Amino acid sequence: MNAAMAAELRRAPHLRTPVSVPVLMRRVLYALVPALLAYTWFFGFGLVFNIAAAVAAALATEAACLRLQRRPIAIALSDYSAVVTGVLLAFALPPLTPWWITALGSTFAIGVAKHAYGGVGNNVFNPAMAGYVALLVSFPDQLTNWLPPRMGDIDYEGIGLLANLRFMLSGGLPDGYTLDALTRATPLDLMQTELGDMRMVAEIRNSSLFGDFGGRGWEWIGNFVALGGFWLLFRGVIRWHIPVGMLGGLVLSASLFYLYDSANFPSPGFHLFSGGALLCAFFIATDPVSAATTDRGRLIYGAGIGVLTYLIRTWGSFPDGVAFAVLLMNMTVPLIDRYTQPVAYGTREPRS
Repeated sequence: MNAAMAAELRRAPHLRTPVSVPVLMRRVLYALVPALLAYTWFFGFGLVFNIAAAVAAALATEAACLRLQRRPIAIALSDYSAVVTGVLLAFALPPLTPWWITALGSTFAIGVAKHAYGGVGNNVFNPAMAGYVALLVSFPDQLTNWLPPRMGDIDYEGIGLLANLRFMLSGGLPDGYTLDALTRATPLDLMQTELGDMRMVAEIRNSSLFGDFGGRGWEWIGNFVALGGFWLLFRGVIRWHIPVGMLGGLVLSASLFYLYDSANFPSPGFHLFSGGALLCAFFIATDPVSAATTDRGRLIYGAGIGVLTYLIRTWGSFPDGVAFAVLLMNMTVPLIDRYTQPVAYGTREPRS
């Protein structure tokens, strides 16, 4: 055969995507690094320890589930999807969460919320939020161990790295320390509780836990989360529809009630820069498997999360409604996708 006519035979698939799943997952992790550094600066090394426990449990559970299904382990573990789940779960947990609770939540996220539905690409619910909600309803006391920020109480002295690690491993604190003395309510928790006691927003905001808009420290963490989210948008890892829909739904809901009665309803800036709103908009709600798939559907899906987050924060039993809002909207994805699918060119609009 003429050398010029020779053709190289390659195995399928013949059309390959320019970016693989491992590359996308690594970019998500890179985008979270600025927020991780800011979180560590304001609240100590608890997040780092939470990440270590969550990721280790996630990888171990992923390997065990793949082994039970007789599927190759090495390839699946190298896609970093379990690592991303563990990291997002760790971001949602208090810095003083015992390691076994963190590991249990990560195991639930991977084993139940992910592999019970068929593994990668088949999960109905966001695994990280499913694991967090499972922990929240099972261990409500342990999930209130939030530390005040470094720039919060002037006289507050936080515990160091080794003391933090000791508590997470054994539950022990240095002599003279108690959990009640170390921990504080989050700005969202304090706002919800004090409003329930008939205090005004202006009075509540006199606490040292509050900054210009939201919680002290949390505002800076939110800024760095948004910075990482914009980088993901720039690199094409996520699309703009869900972040715009989610933040728009939250800000619009908060604005309407704030304009109606600013004495009893916090400002939109408070809701935006407190809790997990920005993390949800850019890193959680944008999960490509459990989110809507059409452009219009993504806007509706994101807006639904934003509105539900506000409703739960304002009238619900939990201070931050992000996780519950995501899981509730996950259940609506099949319906949203069904009614927002674009009509193929040359075909008629389907009749209802």
